[in-house]
Amino acid sequence: MCAMPFVRVIELYQQRIQWLLEDSKKVFGLIKGSKVGLMVDVSGMNSKPRLLDFQNDLLCLIDEQLCHKKQLYCLSFGTEISSLWEMPLVISGDLLHEARQWVQQLEPGGGCNLLKALKHVLAVKELDSLVLVVGSCKKVSYNDFAILENSPHPSNCNSLDSFIGRYHCYSSKGENFHSSDVDLLLQEYQKAKDLINNIRQIFRRRVSTKHTSTTPSNLPKPPQHEGQLVFRTSSFPAKTSRDWLKTNGLKAKKLNIYQVLAPNAFSPVEEFVPILKKTVASTVHEKAMLQFEWHDGTVKNIHVDAPVLYNYQKLLGKMVRIYEKQIDWLSTASRRIWGSVCERRVVILVDISVTSSTCIIHIQHYLRLLLEEQMSNKDYFNIIAFGNDFVPWQPEPVPSQPENLQNAWRWVLSLQCKGSRNFMSALRRAVEVDFKDKDKHKSQGIYLLTTGIPDQETVSIMTDFVTVSKFLTHFSLFFFSLKPVTVVYLQRISPSHI
Repeated sequence: MCAMPFVRVIELYQQRIQWLLEDSKKVFGLIKGSKVGLMVDVSGMNSKPRLLDFQNDLLCLIDEQLCHKKQLYCLSFGTEISSLWEMPLVISGDLLHEARQWVQQLEPGGGCNLLKALKHVLAVKELDSLVLVVGSCKKVSYNDFAILENSPHPSNCNSLDSFIGRYHCYSSKGENFHSSDVDLLLQEYQKAKDLINNIRQIFRRRVSTKHTSTTPSNLPKPPQHEGQLVFRTSSFPAKTSRDWLKTNGLKAKKLNIYQVLAPNAFSPVEEFVPILKKTVASTVHEKAMLQFEWHDGTVKNIHVDAPVLYNYQKLLGKMVRIYEKQIDWLSTASRRIWGSVCERRVVILVDISVTSSTCIIHIQHYLRLLLEEQMSNKDYFNIIAFGNDFVPWQPEPVPSQPENLQNAWRWVLSLQCKGSRNFMSALRRAVEVDFKDKDKHKSQGIYLLTTGIPDQETVSIMTDFVTVSKFLTHFSLFFFSLKPVTVVYLQRISPSHI
């Protein structure tokens, strides 16, 4: 069976999803039907910038999708309902112009009487599609919908199901997006990917015994693989990205947009004027200030000088180059495999189960990179290999001196893969022996290099892991897997991961 047809199907699904995420379809989804009723919730439009954005989105909907329909009916609702026309009208240039004016004149409408609006619009004849645009989930009970379904008003619908069949949830801030159309495509997309994976597994099973019987000694090795370690030190200090950003992040550099705008940001003022006997709100000239939504949801009047803005852009560009340099540094040499090893006392757990036999050269090479580049400046280290049982290089951690590192490397070259993958025995040994003097050290980390999921049951692994990790005051556990299928599992039991 060839996988190419499924590859083409996946490409087709990707193109379709991309099309559904363009323009007004991204905000409102794809509008079906030819005789459309548009219901707009105006109850939550209390912020002027938010109302303007909402109106612009509705105008795009009219120009891109509703203009191609046969008939249109528009209704807004808050505490009360207001319809633009008494009945659906045939689409024309004048009607679309009237609909645009209606959108531009929308104003906040207090509470949200969704049930009343639905009862009203379901009584309108000739509609075959209803677009309900709401700002959030409203408190309407299932009993209310049951009453609505049994109501004699909907003359052109047998039940509410004929209207409520598809949904589309969109947030302008990007933190929430759900769409029934996209979800259906994603489900089919995943099915096609699963079929491709099944086909590839079938082909892997047919690989000749010539390749499957390759012994570790016959595997290709990097140049100077068995030679002496060549130690290298980094010009960057070993820090986690979280610690590094405490001094180099935008907030630390006072380059957060709100920090930059704060000196010239002013809250609108409302005061009672005795002579007028009413409360008067402050106003600003549109060319002097602009309104900007603040991080707490309030609206500020902002004055921005062009030189200040230009300098801010220059500083942001400089910070982007610094971040790119840091990312490049984290993506090279041993840090690409192990991340930045920041702890002073380090124990490395190495998987030498029988399933690692075809990867032993990679495992040894990755350990060599780590010993050469990141271990010479540590206080203490040890290596524990594990298969059926654990095999420590030393009874307890030793100083990270060049001689000890060279001896550790020669021991790594002698490792033989066999048995199962008894991860928990190695972890318990590291915690109970190598970290027995945990209070004397500022930081300590366990790094696990594995090729798959432990043989023990998941529940047992999770229980034992939580138990042993309680004995450490400063504890980091990192995983690197040579097989992507194990990554999700490893992330579940790791407080931090690569």
